[in-house]
Amino acid sequence: MDNLVEINHLHFSRNDRPIFRGVDIVIPRGKITAIMGPSGSGKTTLLQLIGGQLTPSKGQVIAAGKNVHNLSNNELYTLRKRMGMLFQSGGLFSHLDVFENVAFPLREHTNLSDEMIRSLVLLKLQMVGLRGARHLMPSELSGGMSRRVALARAIALDPDLIMYDEPLSGQDPITMGVLLKLMRTLNDALGLTTIVVSHDVQEILTIADHVYVIAEGKLIGKGSANLINEDGSPQLQQFLNGWPDGPVPFHYKAVSLEQDILERSGL
Repeated sequence: MDNLVEINHLHFSRNDRPIFRGVDIVIPRGKITAIMGPSGSGKTTLLQLIGGQLTPSKGQVIAAGKNVHNLSNNELYTLRKRMGMLFQSGGLFSHLDVFENVAFPLREHTNLSDEMIRSLVLLKLQMVGLRGARHLMPSELSGGMSRRVALARAIALDPDLIMYDEPLSGQDPITMGVLLKLMRTLNDALGLTTIVVSHDVQEILTIADHVYVIAEGKLIGKGSANLINEDGSPQLQQFLNGWPDGPVPFHYKAVSLEQDILERSGL
């Protein structure tokens, strides 16, 4: 199968507010696929749907040939072992040092010896350049180091799929460069399939093989980085270039300011 994940005619709502309205996305094996869109467009929600944490109101999410939302709890648990996740906050356990954070999934999901776990953890930390920081606590790490430890933990079980939720958020330019290089290198060296959701447009476009842009519940652009940049859609160009004025209004829908003020004053 050429596609590790296939999303077909996906519909999903929160509190009667549509998030997705018939979205179709394919995630090719061995590639980095970027999911982009304005804040609130459902990027993180999409990852939760792929992982089976949420259920669509209509449509299918197929991962590794399995309909995610038709699986039993045990089957879903087994599928999730094949997925790595880098959370937006990093999500490190504050009471465990770097080594034990990375060792956690190995202790939880395998019967490996302590010696084998030690070797694997050191290898994963070496990949992200932090083997020498294995005894540090999360409170002693910079933001960029925390993300790299979280990445080492995400690949501890050698997953088929790794998902990144806003991996560059709040990072300085040097740390961004380090993380981008790691994401590309690990994807290619380990034969991973990568999904990254982000609104750091130009940075992510430098490593993405395929790009999908979502807004108002629908796809407004898809293709390679070059095709996305060349797409003439006004809504897509507004997002890519950060223009405040365009098809997406700056102001949230409301009655006129004059009417609002008069109603509050009782006039």
